Amino acid sequence: MNAPLSPPPATPSYRPIQALPDQLISQIAAGEVIERPSAVVKELLENALDAGATQITVRLEQGGVKRIAITDNGRGIPPDQLPLALARHATSKIASLTDLENVGTLGFRGEALASIASVAQLTVTTRTADAVHAWEITGSQHGTVAPASGALGTTIDVQDLYFNTPARRKFLKSEQTEYGHCAEVVRRIALARPDVSFSLSHNGKTVDHWNVGEFAKRSAHILGDEFANARLPLDEAAGPLRLHGFVGLPTASKARADSQYFYVNGRFVRDKLLTHAVRAAYQDVLHGDRYPSYALALELDPALVDVNVHPSKIEVRFRDSRSVHQFVFHAVSRALAQTSATSFGNAPPPQLQQAASSAPMPWIREQQQTSFANQFAAEPAKPFSFGGNSSFGVRQNSEAYGAMFRGEATTPPQFSPSDAAIRTQAPQDLPAGDFPLGFALAQLHGIYVLAQNSAGLVVVDMHAAHERILYEQLKTALDGNEMFVQPLLIPVTFYADAVEVGTAEEHQETLSALGFDIAVMSPTTLAVRAVPALLKNADAQTLARDVLRDVREYGGSRVLLERRNELLGTLACHTAVRANRSLTIPEMNALLRQMEATERADQCNHGRPTWVQLEIAALDKLFLRGQ
Repeated sequence: MNAPLSPPPATPSYRPIQALPDQLISQIAAGEVIERPSAVVKELLENALDAGATQITVRLEQGGVKRIAITDNGRGIPPDQLPLALARHATSKIASLTDLENVGTLGFRGEALASIASVAQLTVTTRTADAVHAWEITGSQHGTVAPASGALGTTIDVQDLYFNTPARRKFLKSEQTEYGHCAEVVRRIALARPDVSFSLSHNGKTVDHWNVGEFAKRSAHILGDEFANARLPLDEAAGPLRLHGFVGLPTASKARADSQYFYVNGRFVRDKLLTHAVRAAYQDVLHGDRYPSYALALELDPALVDVNVHPSKIEVRFRDSRSVHQFVFHAVSRALAQTSATSFGNAPPPQLQQAASSAPMPWIREQQQTSFANQFAAEPAKPFSFGGNSSFGVRQNSEAYGAMFRGEATTPPQFSPSDAAIRTQAPQDLPAGDFPLGFALAQLHGIYVLAQNSAGLVVVDMHAAHERILYEQLKTALDGNEMFVQPLLIPVTFYADAVEVGTAEEHQETLSALGFDIAVMSPTTLAVRAVPALLKNADAQTLARDVLRDVREYGGSRVLLERRNELLGTLACHTAVRANRSLTIPEMNALLRQMEATERADQCNHGRPTWVQLEIAALDKLFLRGQ
């Protein structure tokens, strides 16, 4: 027998429309703004920076639930304005719609202190430069302003968060979790303002301190040595836009997206458009399940960005999202293009690093500066060989190595006329003596090229390296020509919604530049009449839908770029030298020279390193030389 249906919910009793009390209004606002202790830290830190502070101290107890005390040396608040500072929608930062459309401060709504005071015990102690002593107010805007002791600036003490809303307090996590969220907020804001010193303590113990310094030093402190040792500088401007900061090397990517910091006019944001632009720039140098690290700051006219789109102010909206997306994408792409062997090297594998670091003591070689030079200077020029019938087939003029270590310019070995695939650049096109990857010694198991440079040993994955060289050449060749279009013998028609039809109509010029001819047949039908020739075998309907989506959201097609690059990557992979192919010394050197002249040569299309540098000092440690 079926169970009886449950009765419908009771109709709520009728209540007349009435204005809510101020306390309840503030508590409702606190539910949006003060989500957890870290939100309090964020709001108070932003107020301190807006007040011109150069020194900020953050003290937390029990993850910020028991106490949050933030002290700054800013300009302070006059005593007659203290009650108003705790009132709702009271602020000194905007006074008109024009100010709202040109927000140049981190805070602007005038809700933070009132919301905090509605769910916690709040005390504000402040002193201005012209005051003989500090003043204090406790509770709310209705509290009494009384004389107090205190230095120039403001201290806001927040205790017993959610003491009067126990239901909300139950949703908080453990003390350590809440502290972690607070500490991350402090790190984000400290990273954006290296011109301000920050100090963070928890339960009476100092956890972190950042002195005033350069952005490079502050980012290294906050993101760690791993980021500091594997990052690329970036500073580009175009019209009203400027992007500067650091992007991590693709070979130093992470399994989690926990080292990604993006700022817009000094405000930390999580913006889908900006994240997509950076990700797209990494797309052909990074494995799909890895995440790059970066600390980037975008500066633009405040009138070109709307920061008033979310209560927590962590999202923004750009007036011209397409231009911003393309600027960020190309700026990061150009920075990553610097990852050629001429500028940056790869660290040795973690296993070798660990082995070297665990050696008892490094060998201090007194003759380090002259040993190689003396050795080669004393030798006559003669073929360099392992002798016998070695399968390595290593033969090289040792005078070339001697010249390299003496700092003399030398001419690289001539390219083998038998290998046109590798021989793409004449030696005279390269600067004399500028050979960071050194000279080839041998092949190892038909897979790796071993070379010697001034720092030590270079190990190259010859297939991965050649694959990157060919891939970049294919991209350059394709980008240098107009997009080849393949008309379809029979147009592919499909049902489209109103947004897709509108996009096709509005962005005809962009679609045409991408190689597409998508016609509107009716209010609900689109027809694909041509596609890029490179993607002629793809499913036209799926490709068209994806392109329309990307054009609508970002002003360009990520899908088109990814699919084009996938195809070029496949062509490069099949064309590159294969494993177990024996290369001559001139062919190996030709590969090294081409790597030095190729952008993004530090990693293959899949994000794997193409070469590593094993320094002499690390090898000394491994073999306990000098112990």
